[in-house]
Amino acid sequence: MHTVVLLVGIVAVVVAVAGVSSKLDLPSPLVLILVGVAGSYLPFVPDVTLEPEVVLFALLPPLLYAAALQTSLVDFNANRRPILLLSVVLVIVTTLGVGVVVHALLPQIGWAASFAIGAVVAPPDAVAATSIGRRIGLPRRIVTILEGESLLNDATALVALNTAIAAIVSWRVVGTDFAIAAVGGVAVGLAFYVVVGFVRKHVVQTTIDSALGFITPFAAYVAAEEIGIPTSGDHVAHPSGVVAVVVAGLLLGHNSPRLQTAQSRIAMRLNWSSIQFILESAVFLLIGLQARTIIADAFSGEASVGRVIGVCVAVLAAVVVLRIAWVFLARYLLVRPKDGVTGQPTPWAYSFLLGWAGMRGVVTLAAAFVIPPETPYRDVLLLVAFFVTASTLFVQGLSLPWFARRLRVPSPDAGADALARANLLHQASQAGLARLEQIEEDDPHDVGETIRDRVRRRDFAAWERVGPNQDENPSETYNRWRRSMIDAERSRVLEVRSTGQVPHEVVDEVLAMLDVEESMLEFSDAERNRVRAANTAHLLEGGCEHLRQVRPPVEPDTPGECGDCLREGTAWVHLRMCVVCGHVACCDSSPQRHASVHHEHTGHEVMRSAEPGEEWRWCFVDELTG
Repeated sequence: MHTVVLLVGIVAVVVAVAGVSSKLDLPSPLVLILVGVAGSYLPFVPDVTLEPEVVLFALLPPLLYAAALQTSLVDFNANRRPILLLSVVLVIVTTLGVGVVVHALLPQIGWAASFAIGAVVAPPDAVAATSIGRRIGLPRRIVTILEGESLLNDATALVALNTAIAAIVSWRVVGTDFAIAAVGGVAVGLAFYVVVGFVRKHVVQTTIDSALGFITPFAAYVAAEEIGIPTSGDHVAHPSGVVAVVVAGLLLGHNSPRLQTAQSRIAMRLNWSSIQFILESAVFLLIGLQARTIIADAFSGEASVGRVIGVCVAVLAAVVVLRIAWVFLARYLLVRPKDGVTGQPTPWAYSFLLGWAGMRGVVTLAAAFVIPPETPYRDVLLLVAFFVTASTLFVQGLSLPWFARRLRVPSPDAGADALARANLLHQASQAGLARLEQIEEDDPHDVGETIRDRVRRRDFAAWERVGPNQDENPSETYNRWRRSMIDAERSRVLEVRSTGQVPHEVVDEVLAMLDVEESMLEFSDAERNRVRAANTAHLLEGGCEHLRQVRPPVEPDTPGECGDCLREGTAWVHLRMCVVCGHVACCDSSPQRHASVHHEHTGHEVMRSAEPGEEWRWCFVDELTG
C-alpha cells in the first residue's frame, strides 16, 4: 500500500506541475526538479533512492523505445557522423578527461573509480534539451542530433562504466567490450524487428498490437543483457540492451506504415506519448527527491566541505568544456557541416548551441549508484553525479533560450512547413487520383466525382494555410460550422444513449466516429493557428527585409506555364513568379526546380506563388514565407 500511495502521489505531482508549467510557459523538467528538491526536505515525504536496476531495466528501455519510435531514421542516417562522434567518441573522451580530473583531486579512490565517475557523468540526456529546444524553436538539425546522440550515448557510457568497475582498463578489453556491445546490440535489435514485424503483419486487433509494443523494449533489453560472451579470463561482455532497444524502435517506427493498421498506428502514438510524458516527468521529480539524502551523506563523510565542493565544480567545468571543445574540433576537422538546402556551411552558432545543450539526466544519477559501496569517497561521487545533473539542467537549460536569442539562430519556419506540407499532399493526391483513373469503372452514382471533390477540398485547405492571413478562409468556415454540427450530433447521441434503447456498442462506435472527425478538425485549426502565429512573430521581430521590401508590380513572362519546363520537355507541379523580373518557374516539388535555379543564377531573393488565388511569397535567402 505504501508503494502504491507513493506512485500515485508522484504521478499526481507530475500532472499538476506539468499543467502549471505549461500555463506559465516554464520548462517543466526544471520545475519538477525544484519541486522534488523542496519535497525531499519535507518530513512527511519518504526518502527516495533511484535503484540502478529500476532505472536500467524499468525506466530506460521504454524511454529509449518511445524516443526511437519518434526519431526519423532518414534524419538519423543523414546526421550519423555527428551523432556517432558525440554518442561514442565524446563519451569516451569525457570519461577519460573527467577521470584524470577526479584522480588528481581524489587520488585515494584509484583510477578505476575515477574513470567510473567519468563514465557516469559522460552521457547527456536529450529529454530536457529537446523539450526546451522545441519550446524555444531550435533548428531541427540541432534537435535531431541531440535526439540521435541520446539514443546511443547511454550504451557507450554503461559499457565504459562496467569496464571501469571491473578494474580492467586495457585498451584491448575495452575495445572488445565496445565491439561486442555494439555489434551484439544491433544483432539483437534486428532480430526483434524481424520477429515483431512479422507478427504485426498478421495482427489486426489494435489491443494485441499495443500489448506487443509494450513488451518489445523490455524483452529486447533483457535479451541482449542476458547474452554473455567470455572475452579474457573471467571477464564476460554483453551485447548492449540500449542499442538493441534503439535499433528495434528505429526500424519498427520507420516501417510502421507497412507493418501496422491505421488504428494501431494511432493507438501507438497516443499510448507511447502518454508513457513517455509520465516516465520523463517522474524521472526529473525523482532526481530532486534524492537531494537531501545525497547532500547529507556527502558532507558527513571524511572529505572536507571545501574538497567536496571543489571536486563537484571541477567535474562540472570538465564536462562542459570538453563537450564544447569537442564539438568545435569535430566541426572544423571532421564534420564540416553544410546546410542541406543551400549547401553553405552552417553557422558557428549552431555548433555552440549543440555544445551548450549537454544537460545530464536520470541515467547519470542512476549509474552512479552502480559504483560499488566499498569504493572510497563513494558518497562524494554520488554528490558529483547529482551536482553535475542538476547544474547542467539549470545553468545550461535556463541559459539555452538566451543564447539562442542572442545568437539570432532561426527557428523552424512554420510557413515553410505549411508550404512543404501542401506540396507533399498535392503529390500524394496526384498519385491517388492516378490510381482512381485505373480502377474507376461504370459509375452511375458519381462516386468518382465525390472522391475527386474531397481530394480537391483537402488540397485547397492545405494551400489556404500558406496563403495570406485573411479574416476567415473557406476551410476555417467549414471547420467552424462542422465542429458546431458535431457538438449538436454528439449531444443527440448522448440523449439517445440515456434512454437505453440503443446498444452501447453502437453508441460507442458512433461517438468514436465523431471523435475522429473532430480531432482532425482540431488538428487543422491548431496547425493553421501555429502558422499564423509564426508569420505574425516574423513581422513583429522585423521579419525578412527582402519580404518587407516594396517592389513595383511586374508582369509574368510566361503566364500560366513554366517556359523552362516547356523547353526541356518536363512537367511542373506548381508555378512561382520572380517579383523582380517576372520570370515564371516551377516549384521545388517539380522535377527540375526551376524557381531555385533562377534564384541561383540571378540572385533574385523573392518569388511569389503564380497559382490562382494565392498571394504568399518565399525568400530564398532567409527561407521564410510572407
